Amino acid sequence: MTKALIVIDVQNDFCPGGALAVAGGDEILPRVNVLMSEFDTVVLTQDWHPGDHSSFASQHEGAAPFTQVHMNYGLQTLWPDHCVQGTKGAAFHPDLAVERAQMIIRKGFRTGVDSYSAFFENDHKTTTGLAGYLRDRGIEELSFVGLATDFCVAWSALDAAKLGFRARVLEGACRAIDLDGSLVAAHEAMRAAGVKLEA
Repeated sequence: MTKALIVIDVQNDFCPGGALAVAGGDEILPRVNVLMSEFDTVVLTQDWHPGDHSSFASQHEGAAPFTQVHMNYGLQTLWPDHCVQGTKGAAFHPDLAVERAQMIIRKGFRTGVDSYSAFFENDHKTTTGLAGYLRDRGIEELSFVGLATDFCVAWSALDAAKLGFRARVLEGACRAIDLDGSLVAAHEAMRAAGVKLEA
């Protein structure tokens, strides 16, 4: 009862055919669904952006997706428009066993700040409330799966470790974007923070 599974952003726009597709993103679904049946506590995260979100390249004149700009909270990668509130792209993949989750954390809904982590916005200050939810239930160990390994999964696992949870990433149930070496960087950061990386 002290363990929870955190399923990160298994949404249509991050799967093949989506606006910000992660290669093989849908391949993780069978294992994720099995894992969801093995944990008493399951939390899903869902990217949930307004159409004019500041992380969208379309909101910065002349900017191309996957370039970076300075925001008041630091460097921000600009993305194609994705996971816009209420769209099919923002919906969970239809094969994900959503009914097995007890909580859904929507993130990235504030126009001026992106949110990779399940725990904090990218300003590293604004919380999602997930830590309190888990602590109230006596959860101490978190397993992370989902999309994408090198962004939202890694940021979530790193924040979990900083907050004092034992954290592990099950890489066989994740897929990465690997943007300019981001996967190697994420692996190094997670190992340094004490996050366990497992198959």
